[in-house]
Amino acid sequence: MNNMTIGQAARAAGVNVETIRYYERRGLIARPPRPADGGFRHYSPGTVRCVRFIKDAQGIGFSLAEISELLSLRVHPDATCRDVRRLAEQKRVDVHTRLEQLRRIAGVLDELIEACPGDGNLGACSILEAIERDA
Repeated sequence: MNNMTIGQAARAAGVNVETIRYYERRGLIARPPRPADGGFRHYSPGTVRCVRFIKDAQGIGFSLAEISELLSLRVHPDATCRDVRRLAEQKRVDVHTRLEQLRRIAGVLDELIEACPGDGNLGACSILEAIERDA
C-alpha cells in the first residue's frame, strides 16, 4: 500500500482520524509535513503499522507513556529484548496489583450488598451509609 491520507491511514489502522491526531500530539507518531502544493499530508504504511502497534499494546494494558518507552526502545541502537522484557514484567506486576485491589473492592461490595435489605427509605440505605462513613 502506498502513502495514504489521514482518513485512509485511519481506516487501514482500524482507528478514527482523531486517534491519529492525538498520537501525533503525544509524540507517538510523527506528523508528516504538509506538501509544498498545500495538498493533503500523506501517511506511510510504517505509520499505520505503528498505530496498530500502539492500539495492540493498549489492548494488553500498556499506558501511552509505557508505549512511548516501547517505541523508543524499538529505535534505540543499544536496546535489547531484555529491556522490553523488563517493561513487560513491570506491567505484569502492575496488573497483579490491580487485580488484588479489584478483589478487595469486590469483597467489600459483596459485604455491602449482603447487608442491604434492598428496600425501604433511601435515607436508611446501608450502602450509602457505609460509603459516607468511609469517605
